[in-house]
Amino acid sequence: MTTLFQQPLSVLNLGLESFANNLRDAGGDVLHLQWQPAAFGDEEANWMLAKLMADTRVDAANDIALQRYLDAQPVLIGISTAQEAIPALATERKILHAGPPIAWAEMCGPMQGAIAGAIVLEGWADNVEQAMRMAAHGEVALEPCHHHHATGPMAGIISPSMPVWIVENKTHGNRAYCNFNEGLGKVLRFGANHEDVLTRLRWMADVLAPVLRQALAMSGDIELKPMIAQALHMGDECHNRNVAASGLFFRRLASHLARLEKGPEVLEFIAANDHFFLNLSMAACKSMLDAASDVPHSSMVTVMARNGVNFGIRLSGTGDRWFQAPANPVDGLFFPGFGINDAAADLGDSAITETAGIGGFAMAASPAIVKFVGGTPADAVRHSQAMHEITLTTQPAFTLPALNFVGSGCGIDARRVVDSNILPIINTGIAHKLAGVGQIGAGITTAPLACFIAGLAALSQGDARV
Repeated sequence: MTTLFQQPLSVLNLGLESFANNLRDAGGDVLHLQWQPAAFGDEEANWMLAKLMADTRVDAANDIALQRYLDAQPVLIGISTAQEAIPALATERKILHAGPPIAWAEMCGPMQGAIAGAIVLEGWADNVEQAMRMAAHGEVALEPCHHHHATGPMAGIISPSMPVWIVENKTHGNRAYCNFNEGLGKVLRFGANHEDVLTRLRWMADVLAPVLRQALAMSGDIELKPMIAQALHMGDECHNRNVAASGLFFRRLASHLARLEKGPEVLEFIAANDHFFLNLSMAACKSMLDAASDVPHSSMVTVMARNGVNFGIRLSGTGDRWFQAPANPVDGLFFPGFGINDAAADLGDSAITETAGIGGFAMAASPAIVKFVGGTPADAVRHSQAMHEITLTTQPAFTLPALNFVGSGCGIDARRVVDSNILPIINTGIAHKLAGVGQIGAGITTAPLACFIAGLAALSQGDARV
């Protein structure tokens, strides 16, 4: 022991950094490791995690789910009305919304405002006040988009007459749907429901969708995976920044649209909307992840979504079950005149992009995004690197130039999230808590750990899919 104290002090410190500081002050050479017990010390969660980590069935199931996702080839094959594409919207008064299930009375302002606007749009009510009463009395059915292989940004509203993109995964044959992007300003997805909002939506159904359908028939099916990959090399992350992807899509259809009677009108609309491709990106990601669903014992995350109150996830091995927790706050930049007290909780299905390995997971490809969501280019790189710690592999199709063209992390493993306490990072817009005010900022948030602990608890049970 005496000899030991005479040697230079070289220490590996875990836990509290103050211990490391004291040792350095005493002249020691200290390497401090940031470490916390899994699940922040939750004993029950740790025992459950240990069993699942040792369960070879989970690893084998994850291999299957992951390969299905990697093999998926999302292709834009058509444009239709929602009621033609989604059977449930053709048989009753029903509106789809973002995130996990939620009752009308518990919804945030933007979602209620958007639903009321959609009810008026469909002609089921004469005005917003009547629409609000109908929704409150249960006269219109409300269900999550994800229950129908669909997604929608922010409030996520899809009503029967709205046009939707139809994306087919050519490898497995499954289809996914998303509504059309309205552009910026006062829009339905942020809860605006004034007459000018509804007029724009009618134009999208009567002009935009039919003209795009004609152009798509002329161009042929459009492969979306290569388009997303190219956009990542051009500075997008394909969630909050879609400038390059929208431009690539514009270029693909421009020559065909130019030959159509109202093509110039449509070209002008697309050219003015840098987020136009977002909804295509979401449908592509949904089709890829749906292919990975329903693999018994798999801990791979196939859905992350928010409804303005709660954050919800689904795991491949637990079927259609949702695991929810209150949505985490958004750390971001606000438009002048607004602050955190004005913001609704995190909202939208667009986190399907992160679930598929782009968006926040690909921030290293999009250093300019930090001007919109906050932080620095170094933060963007750090976020992408951290996501490799909680994913099953890297996506060879979605490579990140700033990281020497390594693939983005993909295949979120709920076990790794709980084990590492590293939460999936999400780029997101910030909606005002009141309906109709619109977007008031953008930022970065994370998925709540409680969702993943609950999902693993269900996975560890014998009948997790019920």
